[in-house]
Amino acid sequence: MIWTVELAAALDDAPFPATREELIEWAVRNGAPQQVLDNLHDLEEIEEGEDVVYEDMEDIWPDYIGKEDFFHNEEDEGFDYDNV
Repeated sequence: MIWTVELAAALDDAPFPATREELIEWAVRNGAPQQVLDNLHDLEEIEEGEDVVYEDMEDIWPDYIGKEDFFHNEEDEGFDYDNV
């Protein structure tokens, strides 16, 4: 399982907290790239009947750098989070 910032960003709008299966269903419905689906399928499975609940992307990929991790002055003219 290999995550990149671009792949992880595909889950920015995912319905966290969510189980692995909920994330897979959401990714399919929203047209996530195949690598995202493959990575979600590779997430740890607990014994049958038990679901791991992922609170956010950092539960899936601890090294994920989210928009809030960038150091900048939000008041700078022309700065747009969506272009990060």
